[in-house]
Amino acid sequence: MGLTASVLAIDAGNSKTDVAVVAADGEVLATARGDGFRPPAVGVTAAVDALADTVTRAYTAAGVSSVRHVSACLANADLPVEEERLAAALRARAWGASVDVHNDTFAILRAGVADPRGVAVVCGAGINCVGMLPDGRTARFPALGRLSGDWGGGWGLAEEAMWHAARAEDGRGGPTALTRTLPSHFGLTSMYALIESLHLEHIPPARRHELTPVLFRTARDGDAVARTIVDRLAQEVVSMATVALTRLDLLEEETPVLLGGGVLTAGHGQLDDRVRELLAARAPKAVARVVRERPVLGAALLGLDQLGADAGAQRRVRDRFDAGE
Repeated sequence: MGLTASVLAIDAGNSKTDVAVVAADGEVLATARGDGFRPPAVGVTAAVDALADTVTRAYTAAGVSSVRHVSACLANADLPVEEERLAAALRARAWGASVDVHNDTFAILRAGVADPRGVAVVCGAGINCVGMLPDGRTARFPALGRLSGDWGGGWGLAEEAMWHAARAEDGRGGPTALTRTLPSHFGLTSMYALIESLHLEHIPPARRHELTPVLFRTARDGDAVARTIVDRLAQEVVSMATVALTRLDLLEEETPVLLGGGVLTAGHGQLDDRVRELLAARAPKAVARVVRERPVLGAALLGLDQLGADAGAQRRVRDRFDAGE
């Protein structure tokens, strides 16, 4: 256990954690998967304790006890002060000689580009956007929901669909097929019944996210209200991307704009078409692409960037994950 590898790459999301131990030449020595990383729910200490189990399994499989650099891309690291707090907790574990903590959106961005330059918008349960340049400059948003001016994300879309459907059923709003499609997903016959079931938790609150695909299906079938909600999400995605491009002085350069997260990778035709249409109008040199690479690859590449690894090492680690690691 005396061998020292180069990078411990950590991609810790709300639902799962992936780690990889990477050598200086880009060889992936070991990987491991663990549970989600939720400091707001359990506290920083307990969240890092859970992370430690996954790291220990990877270190044991790799036959190492430490690395030169820990590259951790973590959910809920939304503000610089939170990144510092989490970095301090990781340094205390002595997993590596140095530690960098980034929001997990940076992992998705780095996984999708050949060098650390571009913008990524991620829409899963929430919505976020980051940008980076090789010189270390970044663009980011707090991404704390409505508190920080955000709109969208799977949870927000479900809530918006519920709002319109509730008002349509009781007469405060215009008609929409959502009054039928949302409750029928749960075998119910009215929005009143759905509202009651969610309020009394006869339907677990976590299941609200199931309404987001229902919204997209209703939009696909031509419902005007549902289509308006989808169009608004496209506007939010492009607005975030354009602001990030502007902050990094990239509007006049051909620049990748990566689209990630469950909502943006699901192949919703109206959303995809509208995002590209709006992006072409507001940032015509941007090149949109859906990111399907695993985010832990991005964490590994960020670590190799920090250590000044050559292109061969970066290509080797990318090949390993592209091969289905």
